[in-house]
Amino acid sequence: MTKPPDCQSNPALARRVNVETTALLAELAANIPFIFISTDLVFDGRQGNYTETNTVNPLSVYAETKVAAEQTVLANPRHTVIRTSLNGGVSPTGDRGFNEQIRNAWQRGQNLSFFKDEFRSPIHAEYTSRACWELFSKRQAGLFHVAGREKLSRASVGELLAHRHVHLNPQFDTGSLKDYVGAPRSPDTSLDSSKAQAQLSFQLPRLTDWLLENPAESF
Repeated sequence: MTKPPDCQSNPALARRVNVETTALLAELAANIPFIFISTDLVFDGRQGNYTETNTVNPLSVYAETKVAAEQTVLANPRHTVIRTSLNGGVSPTGDRGFNEQIRNAWQRGQNLSFFKDEFRSPIHAEYTSRACWELFSKRQAGLFHVAGREKLSRASVGELLAHRHVHLNPQFDTGSLKDYVGAPRSPDTSLDSSKAQAQLSFQLPRLTDWLLENPAESF
C-alpha cells in the first residue's frame, strides 16, 4: 500500500501488506540477495537532503510501516533496502506514476493543488530500476538512497508537467502545507544519493534536465 491516506484509514491492512508480507518474502529469500523498495517519507522532513545515516522519524502510518519493513529486511546482511522518492514514467496501466496520475486528473478536467513548501527528489523509474540492477549485480547489500539529483517542490513539479501537457489546458493552484488538513506530511524529504552514486556507472538525473531531453510521451 503506497498511498498514505489509504494506510492512515486502514492501519491494520497497511501493516499486513507492507510489513508482514515483506517479512515473509525476506524470510523466503534468506539465503539470496533481496531488494526492498522503501521511501523518503521515513523522515520527518525537518532537515532535507537526508543521507542513509540520518535518523528516521515517520509521521504517518504509511511511513511507520516502511520503517518496520526496512528493519526486518536489513536484519539479513545479504539484503538491500533502497529508499527512493517520487517515481514517474510510463506504467502498463497508465496510472501508477505520479506524473500519470497528474496527467489523468487534467484529462478529466480537474483542478489540482500543489504545495509550494513540500519538497521531494523526483526521478524517472527507469533510473531507479537500473540502479537497483547495478547494485544487485555488484552485490551491494545494505541501505542506499536512489533519487533524483534535484530537490523540487510539489508546485515546481506541477509547473514542469503543466508545460509538458499544455494541450490538456492544465489547471492547478499553489498552496501551502500550513493550510493542509489530513494525514501528517513531511515538508522536505529530499535525499542525498551520493552513496549509491559512487557505485553506479551512470549519473542519477536532475528531473528538469531529463524532461528537456526526452519526449512528452515518456513522462
